[in-house]
Amino acid sequence: MISGTTALVGHLGFPTHTFTSPLILNPWFDAAGIDAAVVPMGSRPADYPAFFRGLFTVTNLRGALVTMPHKVTTMDLVDEVTAVAAVAGATNAVVRLEDGSLLGGQFDGTGFVQGLVGKGFDPPGRSALVVGAGGVGSAIAASLAAAGVAALELFDPDAAASSALAGRLAQHFPEVSVTTGSRDPQGFDLVVNATPLGMHPDDPLPVDVDRVDPGCHVGDVVLSTDRTPLLVAAQERGCTVQPGSDMLFEMLPAIVDFFGLGSVTAAQLRGVARLRG
Repeated sequence: MISGTTALVGHLGFPTHTFTSPLILNPWFDAAGIDAAVVPMGSRPADYPAFFRGLFTVTNLRGALVTMPHKVTTMDLVDEVTAVAAVAGATNAVVRLEDGSLLGGQFDGTGFVQGLVGKGFDPPGRSALVVGAGGVGSAIAASLAAAGVAALELFDPDAAASSALAGRLAQHFPEVSVTTGSRDPQGFDLVVNATPLGMHPDDPLPVDVDRVDPGCHVGDVVLSTDRTPLLVAAQERGCTVQPGSDMLFEMLPAIVDFFGLGSVTAAQLRGVARLRG
């Protein structure tokens, strides 16, 4: 039930039909007796800056979840960002502070790494290929570096995006070997698809799965299904896999805390989620 006292959280992105956070957080708020609600809000990229500024004139808006394609753009629309967001070059959550200023945080990478650890993958000293240097890929690379990986290969069709991310990583994590330009998965302990490829059945695979080492850990960020073509092919090759839903469930507790809306665990969220299918 939404009332005049409800703390609203916008979920900003485009398109909105793939959004799952409202189907997880709203049941939790209801079960926990927390007067808050997540509301999906679609905005096309050309309209987004003006939309964002207008949205935060709404006085009962606590903050916003930010997803594709707005994670990078939002960095220039807030007053301050956390250190992790600065390294990632993207934000996926914005909270309005008591003085009215907007703070951007980044939790994609946190959730992804927590998911890895939960599946028994120990990041320190390992090597990883991250395909996609946009908002979510940058966040995952930053969190992997913070978790102690020894080497990162970054690939994006936009070579400038990969180079810029490599520069930020070198500044903050000089001990990590960072290279760019290749998406050949052979020889890596971890391969991550941080692109939208896999949202549609006819999408090409982000990497050549035949060159993935059996026993490699393969992760995907696509949320529309836990069985993306990449993960199905990787499992058939003998790899351990991690779907995008793991990243989502593991990062949401940190976001709930960021918004000041109580405390919850990933297991509790899974217990009340009303995901379709």
